[in-house]
Amino acid sequence: MGSKPAKDQTRRVEKRGDTPKAPDRAERPLYGRDEIARVLEARDRWTQDELAEALARLPRRKAAFQTDSGIPIPDVIDPAHLPEHDFLRDVGYPGAYPFTRGPQPTMYRGRLWTMRQFAGFGTPADTNQRFKYLLAHGVNGLSTAFDMPALMGYDADHPMSRGEVGKEGVAISTLEDFEILFDGIPLGDVTTSMTINATAVIALAMYVAVAEKQGVPRAKLGGTLQADMLKEYIAQKEWMIPPTPAVGIVCDMIEFCAKEMPRWNPVSISGYHIREAGATALQELAFTLADGIEYVQECVDRGMDVDAFAPRLSFFWDVHNDLFEEVAKFRAARRIWARTMKERFGAKKRESLLLRTHAQTAGVSLTAQQPYNNVVRVALQAFAAVLGGTQSLHTNSLDETYALPTEEAVTVALRTQQIIAHESGADRVVDPLAGSYYVEYLTDEMERRAIEYLRRIDDMGGMLRAVEEGYPQREIAESAYRWQREVESNERLVVGVNAFQAREEQQIPLLRIDETVAREQVERLKAVKARRNGAQVAAALAGVERAAREGTNVVPPVVEAVKAYATLGEIADTFRKVHGTYREDGRF
Repeated sequence: MGSKPAKDQTRRVEKRGDTPKAPDRAERPLYGRDEIARVLEARDRWTQDELAEALARLPRRKAAFQTDSGIPIPDVIDPAHLPEHDFLRDVGYPGAYPFTRGPQPTMYRGRLWTMRQFAGFGTPADTNQRFKYLLAHGVNGLSTAFDMPALMGYDADHPMSRGEVGKEGVAISTLEDFEILFDGIPLGDVTTSMTINATAVIALAMYVAVAEKQGVPRAKLGGTLQADMLKEYIAQKEWMIPPTPAVGIVCDMIEFCAKEMPRWNPVSISGYHIREAGATALQELAFTLADGIEYVQECVDRGMDVDAFAPRLSFFWDVHNDLFEEVAKFRAARRIWARTMKERFGAKKRESLLLRTHAQTAGVSLTAQQPYNNVVRVALQAFAAVLGGTQSLHTNSLDETYALPTEEAVTVALRTQQIIAHESGADRVVDPLAGSYYVEYLTDEMERRAIEYLRRIDDMGGMLRAVEEGYPQREIAESAYRWQREVESNERLVVGVNAFQAREEQQIPLLRIDETVAREQVERLKAVKARRNGAQVAAALAGVERAAREGTNVVPPVVEAVKAYATLGEIADTFRKVHGTYREDGRF
């Protein structure tokens, strides 16, 4: 089965009753009942004596403390806050089930995380030059940003593209653009991440076609497509067709890559955009895992063996300012995913249980005011990602509230990672915060509360149904409103914005996109259309339409279409012709 939007929702609801349970009573709790009783007795004495005396002299700054997700933080955390905590069941060892401490036994002692820097602006030649600059400065993986027309399925010459070509990423309309983009970059030797969703199947096809021209077999290609359509309807709002067929195309790519591209990650299940839309860390955790569960269920419903595709699923997380909660989020995510894959889907392979992570520092946390402060924010967030055990990391640049980053700003962002890697000591020990009462308490709380969300979503019939009902969208909107209200009332301080403001704003150099980019792209597109074989293009597009209508896998015909130099917009229009477009009804 391909992208055909035919599903039996009743059957799916029945299958979704086995949400991973919160851990049962510990067989081997870290502390016995007698020890817990002694701790509680000692805490009571401390509360009545030392704490009471201190509070009499200097009251708490707030009536209550909590994480950014609203998890209460007691005055002190001790073993009594972890009465059911079982070390072997809940924490264990790195590289061992349930992978709380990381997917690999040696983690950074064996290999550092991949340092990726997002790049993409102007023409394909502009971005190709930036790629080569980054590779020369120590980046070991490419990460590609595409402009808004490419993300939405429009060519550079479409009226909807005016004023947007090359502005927020690289402009792409045809295979020739991809040939220029990766000119001189051996695709068999680098891994490439592509941040593209609605039109991800077209980008994948173009990458495969360029690799063929370079003589690189599909099986040797390594990289990641974002391609997470559920989060588009939840948060980023960049779509081409309705949710059900869009999810079908995601599963087509998962199926194709499992057979043809075993080193490729066909989807990066993304919490990043959910968080950037205003979600809490807890909501990011729960909704992202729910998206992942939906994709796995859809593929299993097709008859795919879970162990044939699950090892190549990857995740993409935001890293915000609440350092300890962020670390706990990474640890809880690995634990929940491992248990879900094992208990719900019956995965057998160790690799199927692993939650492999790319992380990016929080763009939404950056401020236009006093932009050099953003260097500190990014460093704090990057350190949290490393302490949380990420496999790959992108650090934002200080100027990204204004524009795409300059080379100087990108270099500072990259050096931030390199300093953490080589000077902080974080690379010397695996999961250094394991055993911290606070971090273990937060990890357990994040797990428990996320599972409550997952149960709610299962009761609705799964994440696709929940998204169509607007459930996660409403939850995120409420959290975003709460955060903004706290900032505007000064209940939440943001340095340089509502506290410690400067009389004169700092001026920083900005990257400006040459307005000739659009003209250059349109001219190249016009030339490609003039010299391609029109009959070949028409036949290839007919093949895409046939696969979309019949519900067979659309990836092979899309590969043939891009090789015939059908444009991104023409292929996108073919999908719109079959499935229609989509308008959110805005139920909040």
